Amino acid sequence: MRFATDTGGTFTDLVVEEDDGRITLHKAPTVPSDPVAGVIGALQVAADARGLALGELLARGTSFIHGTTHAINAIITGRTARTALIVTRGHRDMLLFREGGRAEPFNHTIAYPEPYVPRALTFEAAERVLSDGTVTQPLDEAALVATLGEIAAAGVDAVAVTLLWATLHPAHERRVGELIERHLPGVAYSLSHRVNPTLREFRRASSTAIDASLKPLMARYLGGLSARLADAGFTGDVMVLTSAGGMVEAGEVAASPISVINSGPSMAPVAGHHYAEREGGWRTAIVADTGGTTYDISLVSDGRIPMTRDLWIGEPYRGHLAGYPSVDVKSVGAGGGSIAWVDAAGLLHVGPDSAGSTPGPACYGRGGTRATVTDACVALGHLDPDYFLGGAMRLDADAARRAIADGVAAQVGLHADAAAWAVLDLATENMVQAIEDATLTQGIDPAQAVLIGGGGAAGLNSVFIARRLGCRLLLVPETGAAMSAAGAMLSDVTREFTVSVHATTAGFDHVAVGAAIAAVRGQADGFAARAGLAAEIELIAEARYAGQAWEIDVPVPTDTLADDAEVARFREAFDATHEQLFTIRDAVSAVELVGLRARVRCRARGNAPFRLADTAESRAAPRSRRAWFAGSGWIDAPVLRWDAIPAGQDFAGPALIESPFTTVVVDPPARFRRSADGALLIEA
Repeated sequence: MRFATDTGGTFTDLVVEEDDGRITLHKAPTVPSDPVAGVIGALQVAADARGLALGELLARGTSFIHGTTHAINAIITGRTARTALIVTRGHRDMLLFREGGRAEPFNHTIAYPEPYVPRALTFEAAERVLSDGTVTQPLDEAALVATLGEIAAAGVDAVAVTLLWATLHPAHERRVGELIERHLPGVAYSLSHRVNPTLREFRRASSTAIDASLKPLMARYLGGLSARLADAGFTGDVMVLTSAGGMVEAGEVAASPISVINSGPSMAPVAGHHYAEREGGWRTAIVADTGGTTYDISLVSDGRIPMTRDLWIGEPYRGHLAGYPSVDVKSVGAGGGSIAWVDAAGLLHVGPDSAGSTPGPACYGRGGTRATVTDACVALGHLDPDYFLGGAMRLDADAARRAIADGVAAQVGLHADAAAWAVLDLATENMVQAIEDATLTQGIDPAQAVLIGGGGAAGLNSVFIARRLGCRLLLVPETGAAMSAAGAMLSDVTREFTVSVHATTAGFDHVAVGAAIAAVRGQADGFAARAGLAAEIELIAEARYAGQAWEIDVPVPTDTLADDAEVARFREAFDATHEQLFTIRDAVSAVELVGLRARVRCRARGNAPFRLADTAESRAAPRSRRAWFAGSGWIDAPVLRWDAIPAGQDFAGPALIESPFTTVVVDPPARFRRSADGALLIEA
């Protein structure tokens, strides 16, 4: 038995997989002050559903897969360790100067962002190594020891080290690490050539500082999680999801915590990729994960999940750049808990603020009074107040209607029904705009893609989103309500290793590139050996046309780049990728290779069917409920239990399709059917 959890802003999702591949879904409210308590709560729900004590359930488990936002939340709230930064003499303002770029270049009211590590905690090391390895100034160890004394006096808990050209020549950084261990015993530290060996100094310094600042916190968190699971009776392996769409052992995360900053959201596209392939062999998919707080958008492009190194914590250019490989996920403040509000000019807005799980939407009956998207859906009859979370949580429909009437309808001069629809309609428009922004940057036409709706709130408006985008098909998997947790269960043990190397197709340096490939492959092979699993290794090049400032990721179509023919194939792959992204290719300019990554993937799950276990819901009697739709008003809509819908049979809307974890709203123009593998396929 395996467990996979994803801690969201409102609910903690749990997927339990039996030995035969059958799965069950469970949800429990997230506890913001103690996320592990939410995890234990979800496990208790699963135990209760089986008539077991919590210890009995956990004793059957072999692995526990955990997705967490603990790291990114700590950065956003400023709860990371007090961190010092050591740089090459003369480069103390590396984090202050950043690397340029402004979201609003002419808005001079925006304050200049503060560096991740303040200048007062940035120290210089007397040393200098050039790009070719020439040491123009040896490391002054006596001066560095004195600096470490100053760092100790400053009361820091972690140290980041970023020296010039350490990605190519790391001897000085390694020596600094040795001196830190000797003179600052017990203080966590990170070396840039290990964390993020990229050529850009700001990105390397930023990611190294973030990594160091998270080490004490994540060591305590993961240690506490493992201890509490063990105390409750779990004896298996604890795995943690990474930003790159895989999982690693908890011990590896403690050594490199920056790898889990985007832990939970990176799993939805993993599940989306699986379902797109299973439900029709789609090579292009838009994966939308609608939670209570955010709307996360990711893509599957030509059968691959796009990655990015432009992972910002906070707003781009104003926040902090992680600069670490991550699944490309765009998030907007739009979800079931998004708050509807009216500004001074009388304009309606939805989000980005969320009611979260505490107090939650007004209909939760926990003290919330402001109208949310969930309240609007209750007021419209789209959600059954008596069947939320399968009846485990009763909603207050009167409170939802009051929140809409007082907080929206009275402010904008609409009837309460029209006001509730306006809230849902505006939330839909926000999500459509976010999807269009994400797809255009990847050269994807939404009309040629399948839209995959995931998350507990996905069914509320995914039909309307698909229609506005022009998508031919909306796919809602049977595990869609816990999309990220399902992706966690489907994920592999994965890690990426990076090396900096420079070569150009105008005069390719086969020796240098061959050595770089051997180095990253050796690291990947070592990781696979530690995992004890069969591995697939993919080689990815970071390349650009000569004269360009930024590189793109291109899978290397051969195992090596050992001869001119293999380099020519790589050149063609680069041109094709560049054309897809930017609509042009440059056959004249040389292609520059600036880095290589080896992505190792070890299959962690067998080939057992990934299907929900049968429940008594499939035997529930059909019924109907009054629901409001624009253009139709109040109509009787059939209420169907998801499992009771016959596979392969076409149905016309309207319909309210319910499971214990979500409701999918199908309006009158749409048609739908249930696939043989349990997914809803909707033509909007």
